[in-house]
Formats: sequence, structure tokens, C-alpha cells
Amino acid sequence: MAKLVILSAGMTGRSHELKVDKTTIGRVEDNTFQISEPSVSSHHCEVMLRGSDVVVRDLNSTNGTFIGGEKVTEAVLKPGQTLRLGQVEIRLETGDTPPPAKKLSESTMVMQRGVSLNELEQGTRGGMDTVGKGFSKKDNKVNRWFLIGGIIVGVVIVALVVYAIWSAGK
Repeated sequence: MAKLVILSAGMTGRSHELKVDKTTIGRVEDNTFQISEPSVSSHHCEVMLRGSDVVVRDLNSTNGTFIGGEKVTEAVLKPGQTLRLGQVEIRLETGDTPPPAKKLSESTMVMQRGVSLNELEQGTRGGMDTVGKGFSKKDNKVNRWFLIGGIIVGVVIVALVVYAIWSAGK
């Protein structure tokens, strides 16, 4: 018998046998197969048995329905294929479905080391800096003129306030 098996972390191994002609999948309780996960729509999709085919139809879900990484509105899901609803991955398994090959993403990937503080202070690393100076401060004349203009306006305002106080005192 065909069944849907959840592969996503936190729900791994949870499954639902496809016993009836139409199975609805979604976040709320009135679905045949409820998946309480925020990225799954309240009524996300339906899975229909049509002869020996398992057909998946999206129900205008927010995050889409994907088979093998491709977005679908209605498509046949074959044994061993991955169905993704929002962030949840589900595999269709039948009694004769061979176990899937181990994914590359399940193994640890060694990443290249980043830049150390000493390398940043010294400047270059592996030809990354073409000039050889590292970082330098830019001279921005616009900021200088803006600052001078602000000081002049401030002096004029102070002078007007002083003049107004002096005039009121007479």
C-alpha cells in the first residue's frame, strides 16, 4: 500500500497510508493528513488515487507544492519522489519502493576557514588585494562642505537669538 512519509526534522518518520481515493493535506484538523507546520497552508493540497497513479493537486497554497524541486499545480507523484509542501518534505513509498540513496546534504561538509584578525591587520591574503594597501580612508569633500555649511547656519542662528534677546531687553 502507498504511504506518505515525512522526511523533515522534527516530524521524521511520521506517515499516512493512502487508503481512500482522495486525501487532503494541510495545517488544520479537518484534513485527512494534518501537518501542523506554519509553512503548510490550512488546506495545502490533495492526493488522489487514480488507478495505479498517485496524483497531487495544489489547493492554491501560499508556499506552493513541489515535486522533485519543481512547482506543480497537478502532477503524478511516483514512488520514491519527494513532495514538498512549504518547508515540509514528504516521500511517497510503496511496498516495493527501494530505500533512497543517501543524500549528499546528510553528510558533513567541510568549509574553508575564514580570514583571521591577524591577516586583516597585515593587509593581503592570497592575492585578494590588488593594490596592496588594504583599506584606506576616503576623502569626502561633500561631507566637509556640509559640515562647514552647518556651522555657518548654527552661528547665524545663535547671532539672531542673541540679537533678539538684546532687542527685547531695551
